Amino acid sequence: MIMSFFDQFLSPSLLGIPLIALAIMLPWLTFPTPTNRWLNNRLMTLQNWFINRFIYQLLHPINLTGHKWAMLFTALMLFLITSNLLGLLPYTFTPTTQLSLNMAFALPLWLMTVLIGMLNKPTIALGHFLPEGTPTPLVPILIIIETISLFIRPLALGVRLTANLTAGHLLMQLIATATFILITIMPTVALLTSTILFLLTILEIAVAMIQAYVFVLLLSLYLQENV
Repeated sequence: MIMSFFDQFLSPSLLGIPLIALAIMLPWLTFPTPTNRWLNNRLMTLQNWFINRFIYQLLHPINLTGHKWAMLFTALMLFLITSNLLGLLPYTFTPTTQLSLNMAFALPLWLMTVLIGMLNKPTIALGHFLPEGTPTPLVPILIIIETISLFIRPLALGVRLTANLTAGHLLMQLIATATFILITIMPTVALLTSTILFLLTILEIAVAMIQAYVFVLLLSLYLQENV
């Protein structure tokens, strides 16, 4: 029994084994394995089409140097979207509601984009801290602001994904609890709240996919600035 609405975001364990490890590994089993045949099934064809369109839209603005990140972006996108969607099923756990996990993805990848810029284009990378034509009195203030905005990027990536999924799950649980309470007291109101819950579930499915795409898209924009 859930004693608090926020208990659903705690990492569950079974026999002392944290189930977050299981929730991270199981989504990969939902993807079909490629074969050497000329013709695959419809699911494989749809998956290949989705990945091709996603990579094209993501890496089209980036020059050829950044195309080396295609496999990494694809794997990250598939992991996030499956974790977000499978977390909407009953009796499951959403690992991407944990800020620590999201920061574990955001911080190293953001740091790699910064290091690539410092190694390949140090002048342009450092030039972002001080745009050309800045008045002399504003130079120290602008450098501090740009430095803060640079280091806040990974935090914004992790917090954005965590906050959107957490808020949606919490709102769904609040409406579901109200529906179960009102179903015997006020059936008409319970029907209305159940309709809202159904619409909110559809919205959460869209949010789960959109937030996974936004996470990877922002990383590609950071990479675009540094390659």
